[in-house]
Amino acid sequence: MYYRNKPEGPYETEDRRWQPEVSSKEISKLLDFIDQFQSEAELSLSLKTGYSEMRILTELMRNHISGKLSTSSSLVWASGMSYGTAKRALANIEKRGLIIRRPKTPTGKSFSLHPSLKLIQEWQEFTRRARTLVGGIAEPVDGLKKHHNEYYFGSSYIGSNTLPPLSVYNSKLPIRGELRLLVHADPTFMAMHALRKQLETVFGVRIWSRALSIDRLREEILNNANARVSRYDIIACDLPWFGEMAEAGRFLPVDSFVTASDLDLSDFHAVALASTRYKGRQYGIPVQTTPELLVCRRDLLEEKGLKPPSTISETIATAKALHDPYRGVAGIAWNAARGTPLGHSFLFIIAALGQPVLDLRKTMGGFDCENVDGSCFRPKFDSPEAREAAEYLLELLNVSPNEILSMSWYERARCFADGKSAMAYSATLLAPLFELNKESKAYNNIEYMPHPVGTNGYPIAPVGGYALAIPSNIDSQRINAAWDALVTLTSAQAIKLYIENGSLVSPRFSVSSDPEVQQISPLITIVDKMAREGVLQVWPRPPVPEIVSIIDIAGEELHDMLLGQKTVSTALRNAQNRSDALMRENGHY
Repeated sequence: MYYRNKPEGPYETEDRRWQPEVSSKEISKLLDFIDQFQSEAELSLSLKTGYSEMRILTELMRNHISGKLSTSSSLVWASGMSYGTAKRALANIEKRGLIIRRPKTPTGKSFSLHPSLKLIQEWQEFTRRARTLVGGIAEPVDGLKKHHNEYYFGSSYIGSNTLPPLSVYNSKLPIRGELRLLVHADPTFMAMHALRKQLETVFGVRIWSRALSIDRLREEILNNANARVSRYDIIACDLPWFGEMAEAGRFLPVDSFVTASDLDLSDFHAVALASTRYKGRQYGIPVQTTPELLVCRRDLLEEKGLKPPSTISETIATAKALHDPYRGVAGIAWNAARGTPLGHSFLFIIAALGQPVLDLRKTMGGFDCENVDGSCFRPKFDSPEAREAAEYLLELLNVSPNEILSMSWYERARCFADGKSAMAYSATLLAPLFELNKESKAYNNIEYMPHPVGTNGYPIAPVGGYALAIPSNIDSQRINAAWDALVTLTSAQAIKLYIENGSLVSPRFSVSSDPEVQQISPLITIVDKMAREGVLQVWPRPPVPEIVSIIDIAGEELHDMLLGQKTVSTALRNAQNRSDALMRENGHY
């Protein structure tokens, strides 16, 4: 089983009728066309000027899509009408429910104007009709295939998969001061930061965010939990930390909020949602799903007449065949830095061999990591699979870059992107380094694989990512507003915006089905397909309270092994004894 980054096309599926889709880009294109068309008509034709709302509506929609504020003055100026006539037109448009008027200041004396959801939907329908009737506007956007007969005069298809633009709140987010976020420094949250002005327009309040590396983020979450009142309204939490955070009461459970809202949890990848549950309660909403995959350079495989490896023995053989230090190309790059990075490598590899790091109950689809009790907490460093995983890591050393023992998440992805390794274990979170970078030697030249398996394993892609949570020590008067903002920041429309601004991860099926999103990178469709097929799994890194410590123990003991300071047996025995002691200390058995 492998996944190419050159799929046949998002629309070439069986038994699926073409559905017209309308994107923000197409609406923008239509807005520009209408403005230019009207200007040219007025210059060229002897037209009687009069009352027309079109310039007001195009300016209002254009500002909304670009994240700019509209005011009465700006719309009056754009209308081309006299002041009095334009003011009457605005009042009439607002009366019909097409404009949202929102106070800009606490006094309520000045307002910003925004398109209502009704107006946004009307523009989508107008664009569907206009792009077929007018040749220039009907050309495909960004390479989308052109289909005929998708529109008949007086009617249109319904059920487009394309997500509409974010709509603004009818009244600004009821929160005092700024909306304060603590996030991870990765492409998704960097995209969120780049969209800050647009999101501020949606909320009607300023946004302040702090982005930290993974270890510093966890430290800040713990420090913030000790404060009398939280410094943040919303916190981005790494999925495997939710057990620890929930057990310690650092996040608010959100079940009651979900029940009272229209949030559709079925749109999220099940494994991502499961990662944010603890003892049957939901503590966060996913904002990204980022599995770890094996990525391979297609050209180098073809040069040697090889196929992408699907087992660990094939991976070793393929890495040896592609390892060419004289050309500056290592066989494979992976997380081997001491502690957390190497610990993750071990947990994921032992899982691909058919054994989670804890003695979890086996289920039909893998292992149960939500109901962990008693002997299920017992570590499995003393298992045959653990030895096989450790020996596999030792074999990888011989076909890895020279700096492998200090290599972690970014470095391994960078190594692959720069053409210094033929293969790599890589989280899709960092795929923009080679998926979107045309200078990368791997660009448009990648095979995506689940983790190579052992004799008793089956194809899996260990899932990671982040979910947004509300700290339990948040000011009680800010809770409802924080939840509303959290829902918006994890909405399908928002996640699509992140992807359009440099992210390549999504936890929602609806986003992955959006034709415009599919055109950005085939990786999004690939991960979505893995989610539907059950390849994405959370149990390789079970979200129990002790998982961070277990990962660190594995990463310390096995690093000594890779350095030649300990034998395989000694490293695994030490890891077993240390983790056993931890579980006994916490009263699990």
